[in-house]
Amino acid sequence: MNTTLDSAATPAEKIQVETGLVSCELPIFVCKLDRIAPQLQLARQALDELRASHPESTPSNVQAVYMSPWNSHEINPKLQPLCDAVVAIAQSMAQSAMGVWFSALHMELYVAQCWGIFYEDSDHTLPHSHFPAEFACAIYLEADEGCAPIVFSRSLAIHPKADSMVLFPGILTHEVPANTGRRVVISMNLFKRPAFPLPA
Repeated sequence: MNTTLDSAATPAEKIQVETGLVSCELPIFVCKLDRIAPQLQLARQALDELRASHPESTPSNVQAVYMSPWNSHEINPKLQPLCDAVVAIAQSMAQSAMGVWFSALHMELYVAQCWGIFYEDSDHTLPHSHFPAEFACAIYLEADEGCAPIVFSRSLAIHPKADSMVLFPGILTHEVPANTGRRVVISMNLFKRPAFPLPA
């Protein structure tokens, strides 16, 4: 595909861009979270409190009965312990499975956005990605048996289980088809930022 872009540096000139597609394999991690049960319980309490304090569902590609604000972890501190745990898991997975040592690069992951979703019958999420996030995740606090999977690139379907997390590169396109039953989810976007050691 060829595209013509106006140059920001020299508006009178135009830049010709040719776009190519490259196929690559990216990992998806399914993690059991039973070892961080206290953080999950706090997060579940936070979602009920957010639904009471911010009853209007946030407009987005999530077509669900309720979605909390994008910055829910900044509104309710009960979500922060879970955010910290997810960052630690993501950095460990990046190192062990992807060969990326963020600390060696003087970088660190952090949660930029965090929000909760309540799915009921027929609720769904349209195809989307979380780019430019490094990682995104879906943490299942509740998941009725037989509820809809999260589907990546319309090919890989992962069925949710309570107290588990699906962690994936933010660039991956995914969706949730029409749901049956009930599921309560916390999603996060993880970005990287500089983390240089403090001077002595």
